[in-house]
Amino acid sequence: MKQQPRRAEVIGGGVGGLTAAAALARQGWSVILHERDPEIRAFGSGIYLWSNGLAVLDRLGVHDQVIDGAHYGQAIETRNNHNTTLASIPVNGAGGVKVLTVLRENLINGLVDACRAYGVKLETGSAAVAVTPEGSVTFESGRTESADLVVVADGINSRLRDGLGLLNRRRSIGQRCARVLIDRAPGLVPDADEANYVEYMSGKRFLLYTPSSATQVYIAFVCPTDDTSAQGPVLPRHQWISSFPHLRPLIEATEGKLRWDEFEQTELRSWSSGKVAILGDAAHAQPPYLGQGGGCAMTNAFGLAHAVSHTHDSLTAGLAQWEATERPLIEHTQRFSCRVARLNNVPNLPRTALMTVLSKSSALGRSRLRAATSVPTGFSA
Repeated sequence: MKQQPRRAEVIGGGVGGLTAAAALARQGWSVILHERDPEIRAFGSGIYLWSNGLAVLDRLGVHDQVIDGAHYGQAIETRNNHNTTLASIPVNGAGGVKVLTVLRENLINGLVDACRAYGVKLETGSAAVAVTPEGSVTFESGRTESADLVVVADGINSRLRDGLGLLNRRRSIGQRCARVLIDRAPGLVPDADEANYVEYMSGKRFLLYTPSSATQVYIAFVCPTDDTSAQGPVLPRHQWISSFPHLRPLIEATEGKLRWDEFEQTELRSWSSGKVAILGDAAHAQPPYLGQGGGCAMTNAFGLAHAVSHTHDSLTAGLAQWEATERPLIEHTQRFSCRVARLNNVPNLPRTALMTVLSKSSALGRSRLRAATSVPTGFSA
């Protein structure tokens, strides 16, 4: 008699959940993915894809689809309040690090198509309200399902994670961010900067300029949580122009209603409990200064699917192996990103001196890019 495939219930239709569902189905699992919203969709912004995430997309068969129309910058630059370059990382050239930017919608749609290609059943309007270590999932409708594995990837505010008592620490970084897409047009920034990825720092404010396609630019506005004058449903342009006068055309082009999100770091006592695994922001949220939130979620999800499919002792052993393998690199990335976030609190003059010195350290550069250039676990499987 043919053995029935093991069953997985995945909670959350974001980057981590979709990757986990597709990767598990690729390994032969029967997978149902649950998304509480009426449809699986991306909230508008761009996203950085480095070598690690691109490798996962390649294995899932959607690499070319996701990067269609992507932007390839030549450098990632950090500038001070006088628009002087403090650090520059060459990318996408001979011997350089590979990184590209796409619209988040491209990534989500590609992962949805990967799920469908591998036979994942997608259930929208399906809100899980509780999980148990025994693999039971209870939904808002009152329905209960059981599975061999439950993957919780429902974001930083995960009630399912909290119900299992796994949260060790959830720490605010003390910064908020608004993300927006605008039309790409001549004159937003000087021609020499137009194609690059540029981080601008002034006082405790930070502005990220990211071309994400041939037609759109992703901008992130970051400020301290208590800097209320810089926040609002509509961007207070005069405040940001006062900090970045050389970016007036870019700031004045920013329109639409904004949502300000808090930067946080999460740390769990364990990434699993019984038959339940936690990943993505629910497990390892980090401020996005390294552009590795999506990459870490994808590689961790792919590693999870590999571990539980290729460890023959038990599911518990597979989950333990997964955490032991993946957690050190992800926690290194979290720590590094939090240290970069603290640079926003350093006054302009000493920060310029400090970053000028740090930019010359090749060891620090390798440490910054460790996750981005890593080969995902199970890549050859």
